[in-house]
Amino acid sequence: MISGRWEPGDRIVERRLAAELQVSQAPVREALRELEALRLVESSPNKGARVRGFTPADLREVYQVRAGLEETATRLGSPSVPALRAHVARMHDAAAAGSLDGQVRHLVGFHREIVAASGNAVLVSVWESLGIEVWTHVSIRLFRMRPYENAADHEPLVESFDRGDPEVGRLLRDHVLGYAP
Repeated sequence: MISGRWEPGDRIVERRLAAELQVSQAPVREALRELEALRLVESSPNKGARVRGFTPADLREVYQVRAGLEETATRLGSPSVPALRAHVARMHDAAAAGSLDGQVRHLVGFHREIVAASGNAVLVSVWESLGIEVWTHVSIRLFRMRPYENAADHEPLVESFDRGDPEVGRLLRDHVLGYAP
C-alpha cells in the first residue's frame, strides 16, 4: 500500500503473506485488522482482505481530525523548541539524502513533540490511533513531490513556538491541513 506493492482492489492472502514473512498467520491477521481500522484494507466474510481504494476526501478527513487535535494540544502545553529544531534539521538531512522514510520519521516526531507536550494522555492516544505515519507517507507520496518543502514548512512553526505566539494553534492547524488535498 504505502510502498506501492499493492493497488486498490488487490487481494491480500493471509497464508501467502505469512509464508513470505516467515511468520504465523496470527500476526498477519492482526496487522490486517489494524490496517482495516485505518481504512486502508477492507475485509469480507469468505472473501478475505483487499486493499481499499481511497480518495483525497478520505485523506482530508483524517487531516481535519489531526489538525483539530494538534491545535488543541497547543492550548494545553508548549513543546521543547530545541527538540522541534532538531527534528527540522533531521528533516533537511533526510531530504538531502533522498530518504522519504527519514523525512516522515522526523516530520511525525516533530508533531509528536507538540502533541506529547499537551500532557493529555487521551489526546495523545487518539492522535496516535489515526495512523499518523501511514497517512503522512500517503500524503507526501501523492501530494508533496518536492522533498525540501517538508522541512521548510515546519520552520515558521518553530519560530512561532519560540516567540510564544498566541496564534500558533491556528498556524499549526492550517499547516496540517496543507498536507491534505
